[in-house]
Order: sequence, then structure tokens, then C-alpha cells
Amino acid sequence: MNSNIWIVDFGSQYTQLITRVSREIGYSSYILTVEEAKERISNKEIPRCLILSGGPQSVFEDKEDYSVFFNLEVPILGICYGLQLIAQFYGGEVEKGLKGEYGKSQVKFLGEGHGFQAWMSHSDHVKTVPESFEVFLKSENDLIAGIRHDVKPIVGIQFHPEVSHTENGQDFLEKFFKEVAQLEKDWNESEIADQCYDILNVAKDDYILCAFSGGVDSLVAATLANKVNHKKLYCFFVDHGLLRPQDIHHINLLQRETNLNIEVIDAQNEFLSKMKGVSDPEQKRKIIGNTFIDVFEKKVHEFEDQKGIKFKYLLQGTLYPDVIESISPHKKGGKSVTIKSHHNVGGLPEKMKLELLEPLKYLFKDEVRLIGQYEGLRPEWVFRHPFPGPGIGVRVLGECTPERIKAVQESDQILFEELKKHEQYDRIWQAFTVCIPQKTVGVKGDGRAYEEIIAVRLVNSRDGMTATWSEVPYSFLDDVGTRITNEVSGITRVVYDITSKPPGTIEWE
Repeated sequence: MNSNIWIVDFGSQYTQLITRVSREIGYSSYILTVEEAKERISNKEIPRCLILSGGPQSVFEDKEDYSVFFNLEVPILGICYGLQLIAQFYGGEVEKGLKGEYGKSQVKFLGEGHGFQAWMSHSDHVKTVPESFEVFLKSENDLIAGIRHDVKPIVGIQFHPEVSHTENGQDFLEKFFKEVAQLEKDWNESEIADQCYDILNVAKDDYILCAFSGGVDSLVAATLANKVNHKKLYCFFVDHGLLRPQDIHHINLLQRETNLNIEVIDAQNEFLSKMKGVSDPEQKRKIIGNTFIDVFEKKVHEFEDQKGIKFKYLLQGTLYPDVIESISPHKKGGKSVTIKSHHNVGGLPEKMKLELLEPLKYLFKDEVRLIGQYEGLRPEWVFRHPFPGPGIGVRVLGECTPERIKAVQESDQILFEELKKHEQYDRIWQAFTVCIPQKTVGVKGDGRAYEEIIAVRLVNSRDGMTATWSEVPYSFLDDVGTRITNEVSGITRVVYDITSKPPGTIEWE
């Protein structure tokens, strides 16, 4: 990916936010590990601007040589740990902190009398500024919060402007890009589309298999690939029996309303028979993932044997957070720990010798939605709620019996209908129901009922990395609870999940 701004990742939990915010205000940016950045510089690649992120290390423990960054003679913004590296490199003094500044803090401009609320996360701090640098910000604890070079376009700040808790943080970054780094805006729908098409052009003459879910990521990826190679793109949608009524309806609609070549593969018996008697969530995920591989592999061989079509590429809707989280930072010169390994349809490229094609791999979810609208997709398709690959398999706690699957399907459909009726669907990022295999006593008619529980989960988020439970009208919850207990067999009680992420995850399993 070409970008004017390189963000060198020193392990901050907020590094992704730096590139998100910079793109939101119109400037292309890309995250690199320390080793990747050094390697590119050795290959004579030079950014227009460099951002040194925060990180968990102490400059007293970090003995690595970063002079290659400061010798570039390009604008530099150091954030938190990046500020301390700047101060140390140019001869200032960093002091080991006895107590830190964490969370909200007031920061004041020296000589101007006004300040703002900023988000801090540090222990060590700059005690003495280097020669040719001046202090322009201090925290409420009288610690140095911002320094700048007298001549060079170098600024270091102790707080995190990328975090929403910092007042006018976007304005601060934009001022740096525009006035200090003197960059022109270069990130918009057209630029995003061009970069996606650059990735896809490698496959313009070859057969492409798309693991199609109908969600926004796979739909946008397939729409872009379809414009590059319509005749050789095949989208396979697997019905594993763990879908909701709205999912099948959505796929049927896409088959009618788009020119995508979408084939539905009915593999319900294959999936459900393998899951019989299985309660452990990780085992369920593995069974579902492995069965996906088996189904796709069978389909690929069928196309090759019967139609003479040999697929070369597997098209996936992988996003930038997936790529970032999948990097093993210590192996690639990074300073953070691996969050998780990413896979969409795990193991497919290795087992079937397909090359991955990921046109969205440098984009965030909101950018994918933006490009979907830019390419003319309907808003209701682009802003559809996320749905996990294992489907209802991770929304039926315990064994996925036919009765419990049906309970989630029916209760989820009721939730979907009531969200639309109460005009709440577009206010919620993700909404679903969960079947809890715990029986409670209730009363239905004049008789005693002893049946299971449905939990309703509604969350708001930007990208699923963090989430807050959604505040909705009581009348909406009342209608949902009443309909589910009246209409869904085997359910006596409905509860509302008010857990945010963290500490909970969005899905229950």
C-alpha cells in the first residue's frame, strides 16, 4: 500500500486509532513494525511523514538504535513513547516515573492560558528538553506534555490525540499534517477504490473462487472483483443450517438484484450431523471450520472435473484489523504481542493450493461501507449487521439441537422485525439472540412451564474491537420479550445482556 504517512508501531494499544483518525480527516496512512520500516528505508523508500506511536516499553530498557528514523529529515510526530524517543535521541533527559498519568488529564498551552482534556497513558516522562526544542504543553501535574523543534518539523506529545477522550484530537492531528508536515489530503473514495483495484488486477485473467457470506465485507470484495473479472468469478454461499431467515432472504435478493454469480450450496445435513452431541464452543467452531473446508474442496474438485475450471485465487473480505492482529510482531520487529491469528475460511489456501486475493486488506469496516456506497450498493446491504461465520452455532450455548437452533432462528427474526418496527435497526451496530440451555420456571396459560432462556444482545461499536451495550426504549424491549415468550416454543424467559466489551466479548461463545 502506498501512503504518505508511515505509522511506526511501538506496541501501543491505540496504534490502529492513529491510522483510522488520519484517514478520516483525509490523509493516507499505513502501520509498519519497526523492522518493516527500517527495511523499507534501506530499500530507499521514504515516507512524506513519520509517526512514532506509543508503546509499553521504557526507553531505559529499549537499547535498539532508531537513528535511521531521525536521519530521514522528514516531518516526525512522536506520540507518548515516541515523544520520549525524540527527547532521548536529541540529547534531552527522560526520567523514570515513580507514578504515572493514566486516563483523562488537563493539558495547558504555555503562555496562552487555555487548555484541553487529553488522554494519558505513561509512567516515564521527559524531564529536560533537548537543545533547539521548546516546551509548548504541560499537564496538570506540571509534566512536559508537548515539545517542538525550533526549525525542523518535529513535534512530540505525551498524550494520545487519536483517542476520542482527547478534546479536538482530530484537529490537532490535522493541524500537524497540514501546517507542520505540509501534506495535501489524499484519502477519499476514489483513492480507496483505486488501491483495491490495484490488488485485484493481478487476477483479471484467472478463475476466482469467492467464499461468499453476503455480509458487507464479502459483498464489497465480490462487487469489486466482479468489475475486474466478471466472467471468471464464482461466489459460493454455504447454507450450513445455522442461518437465520433473513440470511437466506438476503442471499436470494442478491441473486436477483445483482449480476454476481452466486451459487447456494446446501450442506445442512453435513454440518449438523457432525455437530450432534457436541457442546464445547471451540470444538463446535473447529467442526464448522473444517466442514467449510471439506465443502469448498469438494466444490472446487467438482468444477475442475466436470467443467474444466481450475481456480487460482480465493477471494476473501479480510480487513486491515485482521491483518494487523495476525502479524507476529516479535518475528517482524514489532514491540507488541500478537492479539489473535486471523482466518476467514481457515486452511483453504493451504489445502487447495489457492492464492489469497484480499482487496480490502488495508481498509477498516467504515471504509468498506464507504466504498460499497461509492460502488453503488444499496445502503441496507452496506450497513447490514455483522453475522459470524459459524452462525447460530455460537449462539446456541451447549449442543446445537434442532429445537434450540429453531428457537434462535425464530427469536432472532422477531428481534429483527421489532428493530425495524421501532426504527432501532440503524441505531444498533449488531443485534442477536442467544439460547441459554438453562431451564427456569414460568407460567403459560394456567399451567406451570419449565423452559429455557433467550438472551437479547444489542451493542454499538465502530469495528467490533470494543463495544458498549445499547440503550433502547423500554417499549421495544417489552414487545420483543412478549413476542418471544408467546411465539417461540420452549422459551419461558427473556433477558437483556448489559455487558460491554471489555470485559465481555460481543458473541457469547
